[in-house]
Amino acid sequence: FMAPSPAEGKKSVYDFSVYTGKYFLTGALAGGVCCSITHGGACPIDVVKTRMQLDPALGSKGMLGAGRSIVAAEGAGALAKGLGATAVGYFVQGWFKFGGFEYFKVSLAKSYGDQGAWDNRFMLNSMAAACAEFIADIFLCPLEATRIKQVSDPKMAAMSLPGAASTILANDGLVTGFYSGFIPILFKQIPYTIAKFVVQDYAAEGIYQVVQPDRKVSGGTKFGISLLSGVIAGVVAAIISHPADTLLSKMNKGGAGGEGGMFVRMARISSEMGFLKLCTQGLAARCIMIGSITAGQFGIFDTMLPALGVEKFHYHKPH
Repeated sequence: FMAPSPAEGKKSVYDFSVYTGKYFLTGALAGGVCCSITHGGACPIDVVKTRMQLDPALGSKGMLGAGRSIVAAEGAGALAKGLGATAVGYFVQGWFKFGGFEYFKVSLAKSYGDQGAWDNRFMLNSMAAACAEFIADIFLCPLEATRIKQVSDPKMAAMSLPGAASTILANDGLVTGFYSGFIPILFKQIPYTIAKFVVQDYAAEGIYQVVQPDRKVSGGTKFGISLLSGVIAGVVAAIISHPADTLLSKMNKGGAGGEGGMFVRMARISSEMGFLKLCTQGLAARCIMIGSITAGQFGIFDTMLPALGVEKFHYHKPH
């Protein structure tokens, strides 16, 4: 931990003694659960979205049309492809992302002191979110690469998660097979996570200012605020990270963007598609999906923490 700045003879508005290992582990567990449940539940939407991004014929049919076509051609099971990889991958990612966010946020607030933390809360949230996401992505990247291959390659789809992963490892090696999408994942996930946590925190703070500034509200109201702020955060985050998400789907599909290094391929795909299309293709579907996923995540996370006996850290304005 960074040394806390000496409080000028007055007590901090935070009781840092409650933010122990138990608090961060509880946050990590709640984060793993909330991400696993929401992404697992959204798996069919994700399958349709990934296929729409990869296959222009499906892309032109819209979300429901594309979903119907996939079910008609391959049966309803096709929509649950990669569910195991998704549930495991997002449990791991949620563990590090939410747990890490709480850890870095509390550590930064401690080192900045009460007034400093309040004045710089957006920057601190951004820094905490970026650090947590970077660590989470190291673990998520191999699982995401496996999932995209399972969705787009029928031979891989028939395998279990470990089977598909070991096949990729044997064929392509560790870096090419699992981490060729690492930089695009960072480009997509870090702005997305910063937007998600910063906007959610800001939205919740704004709603509480209107409803009940001291945040002493019923469980139901709290849950409603978590959901509403989550939806707002999800839509903003979806719009910000959408171009990178489209690029990532294309990059993981073999051969897209031709030969050459990653940035060369990314530039080639961007110029082939055009900027507007890159920012808008499949965006409505993604806003609905990420909006509902994010609402679900904060709803579950903010409900689980008190249920497990800890109170979520939030910034206080010093008196």
